[in-house]
Amino acid sequence: MTATPSPDAPAGAVTDAKAADALRAARQARMQAGLKRRYAYDRLFRLSGFAAVAFSVLVLAFLLVSMGSNGLAGFHRTDVRLTIPVKGQLLIDPARLAQADPLAALDSAGLPLVIDTAAEEQLGHGGAALLGPAAWRDAGRKLVAEPSLLDKDKIDLSLPASDDVANAMRGSGDPALLANVGTLAKAGKIARVFDWGFLARSDATSPQVVGIWGALKGSMMTMLITLVLAFPVGVLAALYLEEYATKNRWTDLIEISINNLAAVPSIIFGLLGLAVFLGLFPNWRSAPIIGGMTLALMTMPVIVISGRNAIKAVPPSIRDAALGIGASPVQVVFNHVLPLALPGILTGTIIGMARALGETAPLLMIGMRAFVASPPGDITSPSSVLPVQIFLWSDEIDRGFIERTSAAIVVLLIFLLVMNGLAIYLRNRFEKRW
Repeated sequence: MTATPSPDAPAGAVTDAKAADALRAARQARMQAGLKRRYAYDRLFRLSGFAAVAFSVLVLAFLLVSMGSNGLAGFHRTDVRLTIPVKGQLLIDPARLAQADPLAALDSAGLPLVIDTAAEEQLGHGGAALLGPAAWRDAGRKLVAEPSLLDKDKIDLSLPASDDVANAMRGSGDPALLANVGTLAKAGKIARVFDWGFLARSDATSPQVVGIWGALKGSMMTMLITLVLAFPVGVLAALYLEEYATKNRWTDLIEISINNLAAVPSIIFGLLGLAVFLGLFPNWRSAPIIGGMTLALMTMPVIVISGRNAIKAVPPSIRDAALGIGASPVQVVFNHVLPLALPGILTGTIIGMARALGETAPLLMIGMRAFVASPPGDITSPSSVLPVQIFLWSDEIDRGFIERTSAAIVVLLIFLLVMNGLAIYLRNRFEKRW
């Protein structure tokens, strides 16, 4: 409220009152201006945060849409549809298909010739050349899976086309072949179909018959070995350093070394695996066990650091209460501290395993870039992994391999999401509040 001087007040008092009013008004104006600036900064900060989140969502959406659209084409292949005679043409005992090497028996029985003859009759002159070189093997695997088909007069097959036909279906290649393929496509003899076999086959020299199962199985084996080696060792190291080790210059040196190891480029761990693990086990080159041990070295520092932070975050009152009711130090650690720190430890493990899943450089150093045409039988068998398989396919010129690369990236992303989802479930399952 503004002070009103009395009419009988001295002139000096009137002047002082007006000066006080002016000073008060100026102070209020400054306060209002300051509040406006603070509110403006607050709005700007919230707008900046919203813009950052929106930009991140747009980038993620662009990545998923682009990978999904390209990957969708990679899950398809060009097939040639034929009807082949079986009964009376393939002279083979159905029981032979249950024995060793049934495809060799079908080859001897003349299955490739029967398929080539049917292609020439149904697709016109040169029809056999429209089929992929291993098309008869697809037919043979179907007969092996269903031996009863040998008793039928004719069976309908959808067999992989050659790479030239696949490129013609994409609109590139020789004009004469483009016209022929277009005519056959209109007649329903050639079509692009969803290739479920992409998830069940292994690497090959043709994009029409490649698959991701060999690399996917190798990745699962490698990640399992990495987890089995890195998780218990990393957690026990974190427990010892945080709960038992005395604080001196040696433990400080160990802590600095672990922090530095977490920042070492991954290819250095590949060189270490090449020098140490392959030096000790030269016959296990390209094997998941060597890849798992190499990635375990890279993942372990991340687990140790996150584990120490999670253990340190457990309130001291938990330890004091457990000791107060007679628990031993070991019981305090494993029955109280570790269960409460486990969600934070699993978070660090998720980060470390996700990084290991996408690594290529260290696995290239230990030879996991070999051409492996069959899935690994065990952890000592030669194998590839998804990131390396993607790297190798992306280096091919054929457009079919580019599409397969996008499809493999989609499989890798799904594998990563499933692995992270499982880890998040376990983290929430063991999470406790205090």
